[in-house]
Amino acid sequence: MFNFRNKREDEAADSALADEKKGGFGESVRTIVYAVLIAVVIRTLAFEPFNIPSESMLPTLLVGDYLFVSKYSYGYSQHSLPFSPPLFSGRIMEGQPKRGDIAVFKLPSDNSTDYIKRIVGLPGDKIQVRRGVLRINGKAVERKRIADFVYRNGLGHVYRVPQYRETMPNGTSYATIDLVIDGEHDNTKVYNVPAGYYFAMGDNRDNSLDSRVPMAHGGVGFVPAENLVGRAEVLFFSTDGSARFWEIWRWPSATRFGRLFNSLTD
Repeated sequence: MFNFRNKREDEAADSALADEKKGGFGESVRTIVYAVLIAVVIRTLAFEPFNIPSESMLPTLLVGDYLFVSKYSYGYSQHSLPFSPPLFSGRIMEGQPKRGDIAVFKLPSDNSTDYIKRIVGLPGDKIQVRRGVLRINGKAVERKRIADFVYRNGLGHVYRVPQYRETMPNGTSYATIDLVIDGEHDNTKVYNVPAGYYFAMGDNRDNSLDSRVPMAHGGVGFVPAENLVGRAEVLFFSTDGSARFWEIWRWPSATRFGRLFNSLTD
């Protein structure tokens, strides 16, 4: 059986095959572009992932924790967008944080570095720490001693640290640790939080560069409302750092399964 096809038919078949390949390639490109656009929209308007690189929020957040931050909780500013382009000022659909929220914000001194702390002071509040006890508008925040926080650092050393349960006037409750009695920032002046600003502190009260340290001294100072990025909502992954990215066989032992999908809101 012979297959008789003239040259024109062969050229038509080759052209159709080429068009099919071009169409397939174009469809793949469009799919990638759509996926990137959807990811950018979700990251800008809904949720953005962050990881914890320091111990300033111990015992609540550990180094190696990964969490989702809701971008809509406090409304949107230029810092809601990737790379913080100065397209507008202020906040759109602004929502005010409540005392006790864990918030991600841009460091006021450079407007680019991400920080994560707990909001303890709202605009108009008077904030002070006396003998390690947080005071809001002249009243001490409830603070109860609880079981020591046991922590293993990156070198494998195990520490037992005094731990306290702190409860805000609005009922938000969380744990803090006190590494040093009467430490450097355990006794402060009264801070008057200006309108349009917030006061943020780390739960690791003796090892946190936060609003207790003014920008003039290399600290955070008051956090402008515009610098808020979002509210920490949930932990979705946590690793103790004992496994490198490519060491897949060690992932199970490095994963802190007990921390997965823990809520960070009260």
